[in-house]
Amino acid sequence: MRFDVYTPLLVSLLLPLVSPVVGRRMAPALAARVLASAAVLTAAATTWSLILLTTALLGDAPPVVREAHEDGRRLADPVPEVIGVAACLALAVVVWRVQRAVRAERRTRRALRRLCEGHPRDTELVVAACEVPQAFAIPGRPGRILVTSAMLGALAPAERRVLLAHERAHLRHRHGRLVTAVTLAAAANPLLGPVRSAVTFLVERWADEQAATEVGDRGTTARALARAALSAGRAARPACALNFTDRAVTRRIAALQTTPPPHLWPAAAAVLALGALAALFSADATSDLVALLWNVLT
Repeated sequence: MRFDVYTPLLVSLLLPLVSPVVGRRMAPALAARVLASAAVLTAAATTWSLILLTTALLGDAPPVVREAHEDGRRLADPVPEVIGVAACLALAVVVWRVQRAVRAERRTRRALRRLCEGHPRDTELVVAACEVPQAFAIPGRPGRILVTSAMLGALAPAERRVLLAHERAHLRHRHGRLVTAVTLAAAANPLLGPVRSAVTFLVERWADEQAATEVGDRGTTARALARAALSAGRAARPACALNFTDRAVTRRIAALQTTPPPHLWPAAAAVLALGALAALFSADATSDLVALLWNVLT
């Protein structure tokens, strides 16, 4: 309990350090999956560790320890009081941050779905008359692709195929769920913020690679990215065009001008092992606390 309960925090420091390297050198589909999985495991482990620290302070553990001392038995407090208080405050912040992230996610989903109201349910592509170049993949049953007329007008026919293939990849591989999962993980553990950024970038790279494979031309895919970014930059107000307005667009274009990165399964296993390690140490801390209390009570 004394050391195991703090190990998830150490993993929370290591995972953001390795995520940029993983994102650069590993196939984006695999990298996004393993980083998101490791982040969720680590966030769950750190949250559970906070619960353990808070329970040890506010639950039945301190009275049990005091009773043991009164009976002449040597038993150290499982958690120093100052750490327990800090864990209690941190846990309250975690709950607040997660609730806020969930509300923001729901608002975004509702706003996107309202844009598609009035269209038949079996309509995959919704074209909105708008002067701002935008494109969205809207998760749901069924998923929709929302594209503005300005975006379609900015792209050549072959580049429009890239756009649609990109957005279909988001829907087909449920990228929305992946990003939501890592967003909630970062809300629960702010140290995982860089991992969330890496996964958000990687799902775009993943969709880029899927689009390049579908259209059979990496050069056309790169040109579509560049043209959409330029169109969004000339817009009268900030726009989201396949997420091309972020600073990583040049990295995405450069990646499409090279061969696809390898899968690197051993590295993927190592990243997953980090998340699993955090969960295992958190579970071990739980068993230690239970065993401590059981020994005192019996």
